[in-house]
Amino acid sequence: MKLLGNILWLVLGGLLIAVEYVAASLCLMITVIGIPFGIQTLKLALLALWPFGSKVVETGNTSGCLSLLMNILWIVVGGLWICLTHFFFGLLLCITIIGIPFGRQHFKMAALALAPFGKSVVAT
Repeated sequence: MKLLGNILWLVLGGLLIAVEYVAASLCLMITVIGIPFGIQTLKLALLALWPFGSKVVETGNTSGCLSLLMNILWIVVGGLWICLTHFFFGLLLCITIIGIPFGRQHFKMAALALAPFGKSVVAT
């Protein structure tokens, strides 16, 4: 079922979302200051490519204070809007029973988009 869900996800818009995140990541990585933010958008692109069977986990590294500061900066610069967009599409997809699994994937992406620093995407 995960494979079928991921194929449907890719065909119905997941590939487009991933390409947009990769393009944004490349634009952010032009400057040295933008590299950490570009890496975070690559995490979102990875999750956008294969969301079914992927899980967002805390990395548990020792850069807690720096992760908090970078997450606050991320939210102020645009992470809140990314989160709200995924949340809106999640709500929209959850209107129908067929769309609920796809809406849940958008909710997963919204949680990562709100605070990506200190988290990683792993396959389950």
